[in-house]
Amino acid sequence: MDSIMLGSLTFYRHILHQTLFNPNRMSASPISIMRRDLPLPDEKLHKLPTIGHAMAGVMAGATVSFIAAPVEHIKARLQIQYSSKKSERLYQGPIDCMKKIYKFHGIPGIYHGLSATLLFRSFFFFWWGSYDIFTRVLSDKTTLSTPAINFWAGGLSAQVFWMTSYPSDVIKQRIMTDPLAGGLGDGVRRFPDWRTAAVTVYRENGWRGYWRGFLPCFLRAFPANAMALVAFEAVMRALP
Repeated sequence: MDSIMLGSLTFYRHILHQTLFNPNRMSASPISIMRRDLPLPDEKLHKLPTIGHAMAGVMAGATVSFIAAPVEHIKARLQIQYSSKKSERLYQGPIDCMKKIYKFHGIPGIYHGLSATLLFRSFFFFWWGSYDIFTRVLSDKTTLSTPAINFWAGGLSAQVFWMTSYPSDVIKQRIMTDPLAGGLGDGVRRFPDWRTAAVTVYRENGWRGYWRGFLPCFLRAFPANAMALVAFEAVMRALP
């Protein structure tokens, strides 16, 4: 999923840089952009603005959501099976879970929670927008090496992302663990839509309910994403 996210992010950055945010965009066309034998505008003449990075982030988030939604859905259902005896569990594993959901609910059942996933990953706007801001500031105001800049910008922007997106992630998880009912016999469905889930979280736990589990997620976000961005940017610089 991260490969798809970062790959599509790079692709969308390139497309936006050469079209919407290209000073010479009137002469650009999708065909000319994709043809490598044609000269592209000098990268040094203009840079993709922060809003362009943020937009690319939203587009990448939407793209990867179609892979992430079913994976996270299956994972969420397996994670709430607390019985120590396998015979008492509804699902024996990820494949069994997918088969049973598909049997009674089809593809829509597999993609249960897709809209919540799309909403959650739309907050990539803040992740990649802030990553560009931190990168620019650290490049201009410090003498840090490029990998160090990638490290700090990656870690700090990931924390910005989680501070803005965490409530939507909590609601997404509630939706994905809500019983699907029907032939599965896993209980009665509680949340027919995103709004109902959001209201229920508030009714049960107040505003604190939207932030339950935030601290460990926040603490993990910095080192995990900082190192991931260092590796990603290093590979991108090494590629021809």
